[in-house]
Amino acid sequence: MSATATDPNLKHLTKAREQIAKGDLKNAALTLNKANTQWPQDPRVFMLGGLLAEKAGNVKGAFEALRKSVSLAPDWGPGLLELALLLARQNQFKEAVETAEKVAALEPKNLQVLAGVIDIAHRAGHTEMAIRHLRRGLELVPGDQSLRRLLAKDLSEQGKHDESMAEWDALVQEFPSDPQSLVGRVQACIAAGKPEDARENTTALLGLAPADAVYQYYAQLAAGETPAQQPAELTRPLFDSMAEFYDLHMVRSLKYQLPKQVGDKILARHPDKKINVLDLGCGTGLLGVCLGRLDGALVGVDPSMKMIEQAARHNVYDRFHTVNLHDALRETPDALYQVIAALDVFIYAGDVTQAIPNAHRVLVAGGMMVFSFETAPDQGTDLVLQPSGRYAHKRSHVQALCEAAGFATVEMEDTVLREENHQPVNGFVVTAYKAA
Repeated sequence: MSATATDPNLKHLTKAREQIAKGDLKNAALTLNKANTQWPQDPRVFMLGGLLAEKAGNVKGAFEALRKSVSLAPDWGPGLLELALLLARQNQFKEAVETAEKVAALEPKNLQVLAGVIDIAHRAGHTEMAIRHLRRGLELVPGDQSLRRLLAKDLSEQGKHDESMAEWDALVQEFPSDPQSLVGRVQACIAAGKPEDARENTTALLGLAPADAVYQYYAQLAAGETPAQQPAELTRPLFDSMAEFYDLHMVRSLKYQLPKQVGDKILARHPDKKINVLDLGCGTGLLGVCLGRLDGALVGVDPSMKMIEQAARHNVYDRFHTVNLHDALRETPDALYQVIAALDVFIYAGDVTQAIPNAHRVLVAGGMMVFSFETAPDQGTDLVLQPSGRYAHKRSHVQALCEAAGFATVEMEDTVLREENHQPVNGFVVTAYKAA
């Protein structure tokens, strides 16, 4: 007896899944209606209906369909997994994690479930959970290269540097020409505060691709040098991957309040909102949300198109530029903006020796510049690349640059920028005013 004879809905479900994958949503809906007529209480129909609704942009409908699927089959793994994934994509991490753990317990040997659970753990920032399931995955598929890379990366993120390095060493030994393993070991060395231990790996990477900007950047670090800035090829993929959940992660998880504080400061100086504002490294538009619509122009600059797509949803920015902020400042005409802001930006963009004079040039008379920095020890070098991979700046150096650029007033305020691993990240905010 054929599968179709014993499961009359199978052909409809298979067809609907193919149609959804192709984006043929109208016909997929018709196919699911046929399946629902055939068997009105089939949880698979509601699961696919949830996927269809989400793809059509109907998030509420997606939740309703997936919760219906789960209510019809509370212990059916695929329905639970799709609900957990939707919860994670919508940043509802608490329920997503609880549902994912339930699926993992129900289907401990299902590799598709395992992949979904690990993805949810990473989205939720639950590294311990990810490590636990990655170790379980390696019991099911010993030696799996991708699982080992993920485990090594997560161990490094947790500060378990010896365990992480042992994993990377084994991977590089087995796959000496694998760029992902070589880069992973380089990043682990940087995170452990030992970039010089990665020289052999950076040499191998440059041998594979001598012109690669990221490999050149890592080679500088391994040689004991401090690059002036991180290449866009390194930061853009990072922020593209974070764009969907960046706001929630920064504000709720990391207690990032700087956009609100700076937004209030700008509006206190310009309550009529008749200003042009340049938001360097605008990201998902957190500062724009705090400013609201202006009686002028709010211009966002960010190298990540995914972040800009999120910022555009707020409908407060007048235009965007997807370019390096140093290039944006250098190419902007004189005396164009009343306010220039760069919040949590130079931790990646690095050197400010040209950025600050350019900001002064681009501001109108009486204009205001607000930049934030992580704090480097004042007895050290002007620019420090930390094990976190972010730059810290010496406060006295930034102040000297502002004064040399011609700013009439320079205010320096120490602050906690955000949290990291539940510890405060210390920094300072520079507010500088051009002479009226």
